[in-house]
Amino acid sequence: MGTNFYRVPKVDEVNSRFQKLNLRLQELDKWNPGDIERGYRFIDNPNDEWSRMNPWEELMEGMSVHLGKRSGGWKFCWNFHKNKYYSNKDELLKFIREGRVVDEYGTQIDCDEFIEMALEWCEDGWDNQTYYKENPSHHGTWIDYSTYNDDYIDGLRVSKSTKFF
Repeated sequence: MGTNFYRVPKVDEVNSRFQKLNLRLQELDKWNPGDIERGYRFIDNPNDEWSRMNPWEELMEGMSVHLGKRSGGWKFCWNFHKNKYYSNKDELLKFIREGRVVDEYGTQIDCDEFIEMALEWCEDGWDNQTYYKENPSHHGTWIDYSTYNDDYIDGLRVSKSTKFF
């Protein structure tokens, strides 16, 4: 068991996003059959030039960004989302401080307290490479574990996967 942490926007940004949503809904041709068929996707998607978003998807884009996971005995594992929001430690810390941090249970945590906890969590704990070295019987020889081992960016343990459970 572990705990996942997320970055959510500050109140002003949430208000601004909802104002934009309201404007998008006002300009929407809600009776147009083509727009209905396309799920009201008429907004250019900044992350994918070939697809469009509907107003709700635009509102929710980046609203809740998974930061990483804390698990007992394991070093904190960061989620870099394939460098979508940040690509190094300085950008990550700036991104966190520009928003709010909440855990998977909805509890808000002070950004600096979260950063301190995450950076100090099980500093001498497990990571994938150490675990597989210490427990060779826990994995088969048919899997290339180098594809599963975590990366290290600026001293941070970063998952190669963007999916956390």
